[in-house]
Amino acid sequence: MPFIKGNEVTTYHVCEMDFSKTQFSLIQSSEVLIFAFPLYIDSINSSFLRFLIELQKRGFRNKNINVYCMINNGFYEGSQNQVAADIMQNWCKATGLTYCQTLGIGAGEMLPFFKDVPLGRGPNKNIGIALQKLSHNILSLNQGEDLFISPNWPRFLWKIQASLCFWYPRAKKNGLKKNELKNKVS
Repeated sequence: MPFIKGNEVTTYHVCEMDFSKTQFSLIQSSEVLIFAFPLYIDSINSSFLRFLIELQKRGFRNKNINVYCMINNGFYEGSQNQVAADIMQNWCKATGLTYCQTLGIGAGEMLPFFKDVPLGRGPNKNIGIALQKLSHNILSLNQGEDLFISPNWPRFLWKIQASLCFWYPRAKKNGLKKNELKNKVS
């Protein structure tokens, strides 16, 4: 995260690796844990859930760990991340860790299309402001209200962009025609 530069940050890709005893030990003795993950059917995916269960089983020597979350989804509304944020808050209670804040980001598939737009500007305005608030709380070890943001972009344009740049190309890649996307599955 560019907003927390100057701090020792170790990144783990939970879904792509098996953790060693040493890695678990480092995680369990951290001062701050930042979980960044995509929303999966209004929740967290099974690999991440298995990881959280394993962490909980192993316990934490340091109970003064602050937990922050960044959750990204493909819906327009960032508020779609509320259930996953609640799951993380409940996990923190179960493990005895301090739940501090979640940043729930809507319209996640849109972000790569605006990667050259500076955070805090244009369609990235809301995410830039929210990331600054989150990073301030992380750096000062403060708690804050959960932040659920949608892009600074009209919803109707988001729908058009998502169809033209994301869904239609995916359908074509998988051998479907545009009109077949509207067919109901029975």
